[in-house]
Order: sequence, then C-alpha cells, then structure tokens
Amino acid sequence: MAQKANVKSAVIKSALVVLAAVVVFGTSAVHAGVLENGDLYIPAEEITETAAFYPLSIEGTEMEIFAVKAPDGTIRTAFNTCQVCYGSGRGYYKQSGSVFVCQNCGNRFRTSDIELVRGGCNPVPITAQYKTVDEKGITITKDFLLRAKVIFSNWKAR
Repeated sequence: MAQKANVKSAVIKSALVVLAAVVVFGTSAVHAGVLENGDLYIPAEEITETAAFYPLSIEGTEMEIFAVKAPDGTIRTAFNTCQVCYGSGRGYYKQSGSVFVCQNCGNRFRTSDIELVRGGCNPVPITAQYKTVDEKGITITKDFLLRAKVIFSNWKAR
C-alpha cells in the first residue's frame, strides 16, 4: 500500500512540472501558460477567491490544475481530480461558493482545506515542495506534471 502511495505521489510531482508557463504580451503583461521548458506558470494577480482553472495536455493526456485564494489569503493549488474518484474519470471538482464539489461522489471540500488535507475524497494537492512561489506567481515543474499524468488517464471533466 505504501509503495502505491509513493508511486502516486511521484506521478503527481512529475505532472506539475509540465504545467508551468509564461506568455508575455507586449513588454509587461504576463499571463498563465506553459513555458518553453514545459513548466506551468500562474501569475499571482490571476488568483482570487474564485478558482482559476488551468487545462493542459501532457504527452497526449488532458489535465487540469486550479489555483484559488483561501479565506486566510494564502494561495492554494491542486490537480482538478479527486484522490479517491480519479479512476472513475468523473472525479473532478466544480466550485460552489467556498466549497469544491466532486462530480463523481458529491463530496464537498472547503477552500480552506485545499492543499492542507490529504487522503480521502478531496482534490489532489500541489504542496510547497512541488512548486515555486514568489510575489509574482507560481511555477510548477514539467517533471512533476509528467509524474501526475497517471491520475488523469480516465479524466472526463466538462
């Protein structure tokens, strides 16, 4: 069981790496996107109490990450798939006020718990060890995103 958890953790870490990206328009506007090196970049200015969803394709696998500002003002990030229901393909979340609702089992998960609570029916967290955060934004490495690809193999969101 521990070996299975380690594999899942390694996959999630790898998948995050692919997502980080920056697209520069003009001389100063920075928008979320995938960087040349495959990392996902999310500007801090895009993150509010309403989750911002970032879809991406990693080696042909469709994935999605979301970022949201928690009630305490911290920025929380997670894969938009459920730690329990991901295999069903419908284990993804939609935001309803200050909670996220799993579209497979209906579990409700508070914004304040995202990234802090692990295990059970909740969004797969992207914790501090798998991303770089500064005052300008968040970068998630391609390597981490690649490792997380497996949890999206049956994903049918939207």
